[in-house]
Amino acid sequence: MRKIETQMCQAIHNNENWSYANTTVHFNEEENVSVVRLHGNKIAEVTDDTMTIFDGGYQSTTTKSRLNALCDEFCIAGEGVFQKNFQWYVNKFVGMAGQSKVFNTYDFTNGFIFA
Repeated sequence: MRKIETQMCQAIHNNENWSYANTTVHFNEEENVSVVRLHGNKIAEVTDDTMTIFDGGYQSTTTKSRLNALCDEFCIAGEGVFQKNFQWYVNKFVGMAGQSKVFNTYDFTNGFIFA
C-alpha cells in the first residue's frame, strides 16, 4: 500500500479531515461518514458498518489503487476491484465453503456497497 493510502486509511480510522496531493478525506460528524475524494471526485463513503465505492467518473489505475487500499483496510480480505479486458469488476465475499472463502464477481457499478 502506498504511503498516501496508509495515511488516507488512518484519517478514516481517526474520523479526521485529511488532505494530501490529489486525495482528501472529509469526516461528516452528523452522518458519521468519511467521504474520500480523488481529484475532487467522490470515490468512497466509509461508515462504521459499510463502504460504498464509486469510480469518480474515471476508471484509472490510481482510482482502483485507492479503492483497493480501502478494501484492504475496511473489507474482508480478498474483496476489491480488479480489471479484465478494460472492464472493471468487484469481488465480494459471500461465505465459506469448508476452510475456503467464497467470492462472487460483479460488474463494477457506482454505489456498490460492501457491508
